[in-house]
Amino acid sequence: QVQLVESGGGLVQAGGSLRLSCAASGRTFRALAVGWFRQAPGKEREFVSAISGSGGSITYADSVKGRFTISRYGAENAVYLQMNSLKPEDTAVYYCAIGFNVGNYDYWGQGTQVTVSS
Repeated sequence: QVQLVESGGGLVQAGGSLRLSCAASGRTFRALAVGWFRQAPGKEREFVSAISGSGGSITYADSVKGRFTISRYGAENAVYLQMNSLKPEDTAVYYCAIGFNVGNYDYWGQGTQVTVSS
């Protein structure tokens, strides 16, 4: 049974930074694609960023380009989302997901709350 756990969320003022982590238990996901998504209250879940299993392909939603950075390190069974210059509209529950290919995810985490105050 694969379990994904997100961490690093919290309350931050606009302009601040947070670093989210996505860790897995039950299997390694070093060769799997990882995606970050978010869902704000009353809104549908939306794509934030994704990284391929090799780390060679990275994509971002236009709304976070230049502010967020997704990364993974070969020796670690974790993926990170560095979020800088946070805005109130970034407030949401952030989820990570893994799968064999970007865009096709089999496992999802429970989410971590990010709240950005103005």
